[in-house]
Amino acid sequence: MTLELMIAFNLALGVAILSPGPALLYLMRTALTGGWRTGFVTGCGLGASAAGWTLAALLGLDALFTLFPWAYMGFKIAGAFYLIWVAIQTWRHAKDSITAATRPHARSFLGGLMINLANPKAVLFAGAVLVVIFPPDLGLTEKGLITLNHFIVECIAYGLFSLLLNTPQVSRRYLALKPIFDRIAATVLGALGIRLLTDR
Repeated sequence: MTLELMIAFNLALGVAILSPGPALLYLMRTALTGGWRTGFVTGCGLGASAAGWTLAALLGLDALFTLFPWAYMGFKIAGAFYLIWVAIQTWRHAKDSITAATRPHARSFLGGLMINLANPKAVLFAGAVLVVIFPPDLGLTEKGLITLNHFIVECIAYGLFSLLLNTPQVSRRYLALKPIFDRIAATVLGALGIRLLTDR
């Protein structure tokens, strides 16, 4: 494993992090609601589960999903229902006011962790990217370094994004449009959950 390969992996990772999806949407809403620290902790939760999927792919879980489609289907169904539940809660609380204690840090980390665990397609994506970038004969130490690198990159990226979201101009606009924004977020998360449930 070389520095060039790790840079290539991080570039692919950056594109994936910034791609619109449940993780980015959830991070945006959490950071705007609870402040940049809450957003950062949520991002670390997202990073922990995403890095976990990468480790799973490095250890061959993507191949296991191919051999046992029912296991993949079970993960998909559980993940879909979790996204739909988050969507319902977001819609229900769209008009609630924001307080400093909206989301304790422990719950923020767990929320981020669960959002990315709810998407088993992440292990297939990770497997595809890893096969293209890294040689097949990686040792355990190298696999551990790739996983740790993935976690650190996600924490830094989401932390910076949370800081950006908590600038005064962005915060003021969000507060003015919170019910609308939350219901849009709920609709998108619900649609992603339904798509995950119905996608073959």
